[in-house]
Parts: sequence; structure tokens; C-alpha cells
Amino acid sequence: METTLRGVGVSHGVAIGEVRHMGTAVLEPPAKQIAAGEAAREQGRARQAVDAVAADLTARGNLAGGEAQAVLEAQAMMAQDPELMADVERRIAVGSTAERAVYDAFASYRELLAGAGEYLAGRVADLDDVRNRIVARLLGVPMPGVPDSDHPYVLVARDLAPADTALLDPALVLGFVTEEGGPTSHSAILARALGVPAVVALPGAGELAEGMTLAVDGSTGEVFVNPSAGKKAQMESAAAERKAALAASTGPGATADGHKMPLLANVGGPADVPAAVEAGAEGVGLFRTEFLFLDDSKNAPSEDKQVEAYRQVLEAFPEGRVVVRVLDAGADKPLEFLTPADEPNPALGVRGLRTLLDHPDVLRTQLTALARAAEGLPVYLEVMAPMVADRTDARAFADACREAGLRAKFGAMVEIPSAALRARSILQEVEFLSLGTNDLAQYTFAADRQVGAVSRLQDPWQPALLDLVALSAEAAKAEGKSCGVCGEAASDPLLACVLTGLGVTSLSMGAASLPYVRATLAKYTLAQCERAAAAARAADSAAEARSAAQAVLSGE
Repeated sequence: METTLRGVGVSHGVAIGEVRHMGTAVLEPPAKQIAAGEAAREQGRARQAVDAVAADLTARGNLAGGEAQAVLEAQAMMAQDPELMADVERRIAVGSTAERAVYDAFASYRELLAGAGEYLAGRVADLDDVRNRIVARLLGVPMPGVPDSDHPYVLVARDLAPADTALLDPALVLGFVTEEGGPTSHSAILARALGVPAVVALPGAGELAEGMTLAVDGSTGEVFVNPSAGKKAQMESAAAERKAALAASTGPGATADGHKMPLLANVGGPADVPAAVEAGAEGVGLFRTEFLFLDDSKNAPSEDKQVEAYRQVLEAFPEGRVVVRVLDAGADKPLEFLTPADEPNPALGVRGLRTLLDHPDVLRTQLTALARAAEGLPVYLEVMAPMVADRTDARAFADACREAGLRAKFGAMVEIPSAALRARSILQEVEFLSLGTNDLAQYTFAADRQVGAVSRLQDPWQPALLDLVALSAEAAKAEGKSCGVCGEAASDPLLACVLTGLGVTSLSMGAASLPYVRATLAKYTLAQCERAAAAARAADSAAEARSAAQAVLSGE
């Protein structure tokens, strides 16, 4: 019998196949005691297992490249965290086996994160994955992970760790469904980069039986259990039509009546550039520079190393626009040489521009490297600061750019409600705004962007969030300046039309989403987009906003 479940669609496309569950997590090791003379040997075993897991995660990152590499390198750093390792060794010294000590130390760290306000709760899947890999190595059992299969399937899991998501084979994994996670979780972001249809935050996903057939719509979030032949045919037909429309849609982004909407790509480094170029990106709307700094959490990369990486990206878009976000350290991206280790709530502490203003040498080096990287290139370089709260922040960043001799446009990210509310004031100091809708939603609704339990508040269709986007776009228009969107909201084709109607001037997204957004925008006029935007803002919930916009665009 066909039944319908609904989660959060986070990666476009349709997948129809049999269920295969993620390998089960490592069982809790027994609480055996060791003799006093065995402590040194057990501590050595623990260190070897930790180093081996960290090396494996780093190797997986090197294979995956791009954004996945940064995520996995951060996970490798988590495995080798000196405080965690010290806790493991203390537990072994009082009689625990290596595997039990690792299990208990990670459990303690898990509780610590929850006690710190759960900002990092979205990293629990990452933490559990590291623990499972270390314990599995110590026990000599197979690693938990993606199941072996000779036939394509739909992967179902409670959650997916980045190490598994990054190396999924799209030829075998048709799509995936998770019970937890949110639209901006690591797994969701990596799914979009891979082009694998995905639905997260699906209640009861773990109860889906092995081998049953699922039809997954990564656009709507619908999952059909045991779909009928008619439903399969309907979804396959719709997918074929969508594929044909994507192939026919080329060139710069624009509405049906010719209103230009530049479509840019979000990239994490040089490895992400080929996919962006192939998808027809008109430039880069968000160049995340964190990947360079994650190689070594104790030291900043040299100026020369930064120049080399930046130039590779800039050269890929001759006469195109490349918007670089300076280092966004802090919160879930801690760096030992920059961020304090004892903040009670890192999300509301020293993060982003605040961190850089506390370490002006790091900011100066990065800005100087960007200036050198752009020398002699016809690229239109723009540089923006993360976590700008007010005009004082914007002025400090603009002054730093000028002092570094940077010949580029200076901008500010709008990720905090205060920046949207006072956008016109901030634009007295900078030349453009870029809306980071992921963090803007998080701070608007006091809802951690990584916690599935509050995923409805992270939905970019929330009318309150659309109001803040409209405020920012209106301020930019009044000042004769630009206001783009570089958050995951831009990757939703229907929402891209609404954002266009709200007055934003560019959209930036993962490369895999560019064809979908280009094809959808081309179907509607600017006036239709504006009416859809007004209807969405008049709604009282995210679901109502989407339905209202859809009704306008479909002519209902």
C-alpha cells in the first residue's frame, strides 16, 4: 500500500529505488578493567587508533576535494583534539580499556556541548562518527558506513556523517533519506554538491524496512513508500521533463521578460571551480576561504600559500565577478590560534569579523594576499566581511581593506537581524550587501541551523526572514548599491523567483543547483516574481508562504 511521508527536501531531483540502511553504529564496549601495568600499552593503542582515524578522514577529504575536504579535515582535528585525548589517557590510567575510555570521553564531550547551549549540537553526528571509527578500529570490527551493494539503492540513515556523505557514489546511491539533520547541515550541503536527491528530518525514517521501495522527491521533501506504478511513472515523467528543461536553459540568468539576475556559485576552494564553470556560473558569489585555514589549526597559512589558492579561483572567471568572504572563524569553525576555547556560547561570542578585528595581523595578511592574487587579472574582485552587526563593524572592515591596498569593492554580509534592520546605515561604509540566509535564519529565530528538531524555523520560506531580505534589498536600492543572496535559500528555484521579486540583485548557490534556478527563472516575468514575493510575505508560516508563491506563479 502506497503511503506518503514528508521531510525537508534539501537536494533537487527524484530517486526511486530499494531501501538500504546505513551500517549500524558500534556497540558500546564492555566496561572491563585493566591491570595497572597495562595502562601504557592501552594508551598507545588509543593514540594509534586516533591517529589512524584522523589520517583516514584527511585522505577521504583529499579524495573528495572542495567543501567536503574542509569538513573532513575539521573532523580529523576533532579526532585529535588534545583535551579529548588527555581525557582518554586519564581514564585509561585509572583502569579503563582503550576502547571504553574513548567511548566515555566522547560521551562526556557530547554532554559538554549540550550544556553549552547546544549551538554545536549539529556536530553531534560528526562527533559520533569519529567515536565509532576509533572504537571500531580498537575492537577490530568493520567501520560503520555506507552498505556494500552491487545495485543502486536509496540510502536511509538516522543521520549521515560527512565522511560517508562526501564519498557517496552517485552511480550506486540514487538518493538518501535521514531522520535527523536540517537544510543547512553538512550532509545537506554535500548532497547538493554531489547532485544526489536528498530528504532530511523525515520522522520515522529509521523504521523503513530494508528492501522496500521508496520514491524520493528532493525538491518537495516528499517520500512515497511502496509507490504505485502510476506514481513511479508520474515522478519519472516529471523528472524527464525537468531534465529536458535544464538542458535547454543556458546563458546568463534572467526572467522571462529579460530582467537580469546574475547566477553565481558558492565555492570552498579551487577544487569546486570546475563544476561551477561547467554549470555556467557567471562568477562566484561566495568564496569561503576557511578551507585554507583548516589545514593547520595552530597556525595561519602563509601569505604566499593564500595568494596561490586565491589566484586559481580568480583566474577561472576572467572578467567575471568573484566575491570573497574573509575568514569566518569561531563557533563551529574553531581555530586554536584565533578563537577562545572557553566561550560559553560561541555562536553569540567572538566570531567572524569580531575575531579578525581582535587579530588584525591575520586580516591584514589575508587582504594583502587577495590584493596580490588579483594583480593583472581582469576579474571583478569583491571582498566581504562575515558577521557584520552595525556601521561601526562595516567601517572597521572598510578601513582595513584600504590600509591593505586592496583595489576591490568592500561589502558586508547580512547574517544578523541588526544588519538587515540598519542596512542603509551600513551601506554608508561599504559598497554591497550579501545575505547569508543560513545564519540570518538561525539568529532571527534563535534556532541552531544544525538541529533537526527546530528545522521548521530554519526554513528560508519563513515570512519573517523574507521581511529581512526585503528590508536589505530596499536599502541597497535606495543607496544605488547591490544586494545579493549567497545562502542556501538561493538554491531553491521557486524561492529564487521570490527573492528576485523582493529586489535582490544576484543569487549564489552550489553549482548543482544553477541549472534548476536558471530554468525556473526563465519561465516567469519580473512582475510575476514580485507578486509571488508579496504573497509569500503576507503568509503566516513557511508552508503557507511557499503555497502562496506557487499559486501566484502557476496562475491559480
